[in-house]
Amino acid sequence: MGVFGRRQVFEAEEVRVGETRIGPEGISPWHHHGARTLYGYVASGTLTLEYGPRGGELVRVSQGEFFRIPRGLVHRDVNRAPVEAVITNVIIGEGPATIDVSGPDP
Repeated sequence: MGVFGRRQVFEAEEVRVGETRIGPEGISPWHHHGARTLYGYVASGTLTLEYGPRGGELVRVSQGEFFRIPRGLVHRDVNRAPVEAVITNVIIGEGPATIDVSGPDP
């Protein structure tokens, strides 16, 4: 599996700005953002978000596109491409920015 990493750029009261890098064929752990909403921008590469029952739903987001992940949505970030994906994200709300879980709902 490819390399996956998150980097916090800055955080103030209810806003966290960060960067996610997913190497070729990389997959994040299943997670959600608690009571926070994430707004993202794919700076380079392609991102596939898997979510829904048994992780069976997906959406692909390409370089230059924006996306939103609503609070509490269990998902994982997947890069199926042979090049690194770089995502800039803004997470708004209170509580932990990322909560890893064992998997999606059955």
